[in-house]
Amino acid sequence: MQDNPLILDLYRQHLVQRDGYNVWEQKRTETLWQASHTALLLCDLWDSHWCRGAVERLDAMIDRMNNVVQACREEGVLIVHAPSGTMDFYTDSPARHRASSPPAFDIPDDLEHVDPPLPVDSSDQGSDTGETQPHGVWRRQHQGLDIDEEKDIISDDGKEIYSYLKHHDIDHLLIMGVHTNMCVLHRSFGIKQMIRWGVDVALIRDLTDTMYNPAMPPYVSHEEGTGLVIEFIEKFWCPTVGSSDLIYV
Repeated sequence: MQDNPLILDLYRQHLVQRDGYNVWEQKRTETLWQASHTALLLCDLWDSHWCRGAVERLDAMIDRMNNVVQACREEGVLIVHAPSGTMDFYTDSPARHRASSPPAFDIPDDLEHVDPPLPVDSSDQGSDTGETQPHGVWRRQHQGLDIDEEKDIISDDGKEIYSYLKHHDIDHLLIMGVHTNMCVLHRSFGIKQMIRWGVDVALIRDLTDTMYNPAMPPYVSHEEGTGLVIEFIEKFWCPTVGSSDLIYV
């Protein structure tokens, strides 16, 4: 295991004036995050899903996701597996026990943060393949993702994860997972809560997905809907980074 600085091109969008008009402009900032002070959180990368489209898109990404996990672990980054609602499966897992081993850390009051509405309408639950009734068909994390029982942690509790990060002087959090407009933003360990607790967060933008149905506003393709949510996150919540910054291919 190494402990090298991660060289990340972080992208954010800023509202600027150009020729007298307000426009959004994406800006890149090269940033160094020390690996030993960084964690990679895998958000709700389940073994199954009630939406067929969601399953197909995750399966298409899972090999590259696992390459990112392996590369980050080799650099000294802590890997946090956070498949919500599946902790019973990991009852005997050392990685699960490790997550709950530090004493609870004092949780700070939430920082104030602007919270505009999302740019896509997922009030129909967001399936683009016809399913309309969400139900929990998952029981564990996707089998295509490796867990190192001697180094990683497993938890779906934001306060527990935050406490572990603070006890190990981890200030930076990369988030990779699904679905960007739901779990990635809104879980207790998701972007919004971690930022409100003062954690430095970045989303891996090319390894995520949305729950969005093109039959709903703003009536764009699924891919465009995902892109709108990523842009929204860059504007109002945190920067994004490409997976190529982590696996260099």
